[in-house]
Amino acid sequence: MRSLTAPDIRNSFVNCSKGEAKRLAVPRDLDQHPWDDLDFLGWRDPGAPDRSYLVMEREAGLVGVTLRFPPAQHGYMHRSMCSLCLTTHPRGGVSLMTARKAGQAGRDGNSVGLYMCADLACSLYVRGKKISRSGARFEESLTLAEQVARTTGNLSNFLDKLYV
Repeated sequence: MRSLTAPDIRNSFVNCSKGEAKRLAVPRDLDQHPWDDLDFLGWRDPGAPDRSYLVMEREAGLVGVTLRFPPAQHGYMHRSMCSLCLTTHPRGGVSLMTARKAGQAGRDGNSVGLYMCADLACSLYVRGKKISRSGARFEESLTLAEQVARTTGNLSNFLDKLYV
């Protein structure tokens, strides 16, 4: 992924108003991100514990989405495998992230969801740059390029559902 600036990020959001995009917390350390190892930029909002954001570069340009996830609940078992990168995590490492749909459907309250790594570091897990607290990923016969393509394909499928 190419290096992004705060204005690039703010202008990419498809499921919130321009005012909401202007107010959201963009990471301050953008110059320190490992851009060559990222298929998308994902981060949690430090001021709103139930919000995350994700920006992906697609053929038509950057697509940013706001995500919500339920706060950790005592006794509630989160799914243990990310649907994007297929990384397994111990309890709390994967959460159901929901995104309000774009346009009128989103204003009507419709959303789509996906179980994702709670820290949104899928790109780094796939490449072995970050290790899950469970200690390992499943050994796969797919090449790294095929695993990256699967992850980005899974995310693209999720983003496509925002427009349906």
